[in-house]
Amino acid sequence: MKAFQDYYAEDVAHCYGCGSLNTHGHRIRTHWDGDETVTRFTPLPFHTAVPGFVYGGLIASLVDCHSTGSAAAAMYRSQGREMDSLPALRFVTGSLQVNYLKPTPLGVELELRGTIEEIKGRKVVVETTVLAGGVATATGRVVAVQMPENFGTN
Repeated sequence: MKAFQDYYAEDVAHCYGCGSLNTHGHRIRTHWDGDETVTRFTPLPFHTAVPGFVYGGLIASLVDCHSTGSAAAAMYRSQGREMDSLPALRFVTGSLQVNYLKPTPLGVELELRGTIEEIKGRKVVVETTVLAGGVATATGRVVAVQMPENFGTN
């Protein structure tokens, strides 16, 4: 089964968090699980904050990219379109809020579960929970904004 990120065109597949073409990045892969979106990621030893625990910036990065990918998939779904249909729908972060509930341990696979809270115009709001061994360690809220076709040009 293809992940949401597998549908990203080459020009938007370099993101450190979700880009399949960034060999140094996280290369996360997100899928639907009913009405929720799911990403699984196992932090490596260099993702350390203090011995035994994950660096909070990694958690924020995972929430961010999980949520923007989820936003794209949700917009396609709301329009009754397949993710490989044109025009392509891609999202960037308008705002990111992360709440750290407890330290996230290293050495376990993390599961990110996203819920689409709102789709309005070019904006999608995604609520994400980070779980380590089934225990919620962080939550995040992303307001994702659809990229304009001329993104990155003057």
